[in-house]
Amino acid sequence: MDILIDYRPALRQRTGVGEYVHGLAAALATRLHPDDSLSLFSSSWKDRLPPVPIPRTRPIDARIPVRALNFAWHRLGWPPIEWLAPAAHVVHSPHPLLIPSRGAARVVTIHDLYFLDRPEQTAAEIRRDYPALAEAHARQADGIVVNSKHTQLEVSNRFGVPLERITVCYPGRPDWPQRREPSALGPILFVGTAEPRKNLPRLLEAYAQLLHRVTDAPDLVIAGTIRTSGDVTFPAGSAGDRVRQRVKVTGYVTEDERQRLYREASMLVLPSLAEGFGITALEAMAIGVPVVASDRGALPEVIGDAGILVDPENVPDLSNALERVLADSGMRRSMAERGLRRAEQFSWSESAERLYEAYRAAFRRRRSTQ
Repeated sequence: MDILIDYRPALRQRTGVGEYVHGLAAALATRLHPDDSLSLFSSSWKDRLPPVPIPRTRPIDARIPVRALNFAWHRLGWPPIEWLAPAAHVVHSPHPLLIPSRGAARVVTIHDLYFLDRPEQTAAEIRRDYPALAEAHARQADGIVVNSKHTQLEVSNRFGVPLERITVCYPGRPDWPQRREPSALGPILFVGTAEPRKNLPRLLEAYAQLLHRVTDAPDLVIAGTIRTSGDVTFPAGSAGDRVRQRVKVTGYVTEDERQRLYREASMLVLPSLAEGFGITALEAMAIGVPVVASDRGALPEVIGDAGILVDPENVPDLSNALERVLADSGMRRSMAERGLRRAEQFSWSESAERLYEAYRAAFRRRRSTQ
């Protein structure tokens, strides 16, 4: 079976989607049969795909602007992928919209349906295309990959797609060594973006309340695709001034830098209003970092009983959860131990097996309709 995966989200500065695409592709490459092939497709005017992005894969690097190709694919259904890459049996899109193809089985990835619920809070291209096209593309797809059972049920219920056509492929835990508990309380850590669903303003309000009660609380470190503190909305008045002095914005961090931040942190806070999975929670648990997270979306499914789950819109409850973790060393150790056990349940290799079987099913489905 010849497989092509659109690798563009992993090309540079990987966010959660990029990590997911890379992790699945890397695991899949290790379990291919001798007569299988895996191609990684990229298109960009300025960013080049490495000659060997993942061992045992074939890179296909098209010098086409990303936005131009996306517009043509999404709005015109053209050009077919066969014009840009060798023919494949299966082509896999990393987002909800299909890659045009003359004959391949087509698989899409749906990470969440936030673009339907809050389209005004998404990027311009997503706002333009996803709400209008995602349902039709999901019904046309030969297979759908999702990152949690929560998303699987959402897609089935809202798009009317049978559950058997939707395959859950969880992200896998990173292969990072367990940390030793820091000798002193490290920073409170947030890793993510400034998009509204990440709920940063309420986290900053909760942190302001924490500082009012616990003046020597650790700093709050905000890491991810947030360039400067100017991208962050601080509380008003003197509380905001106090918080501004205690918040450190790192911008995008590499995997090594992110691992260092986890090792130093007292906890990870993930107060999202919606998450299809929440890969930073898994990363934190895998290394032994306590997690305080939202009780929304797939986060309860991912975290289980390993962390503290709170209503992300209840600022006092969020603030109290931060204080509880800081104040109780026994709780921190217990949360770290439960998190390590929980993280063991998420494996890239197991997800790659499920993905391969999803490709086989999609290929059979495609052949039966030709």
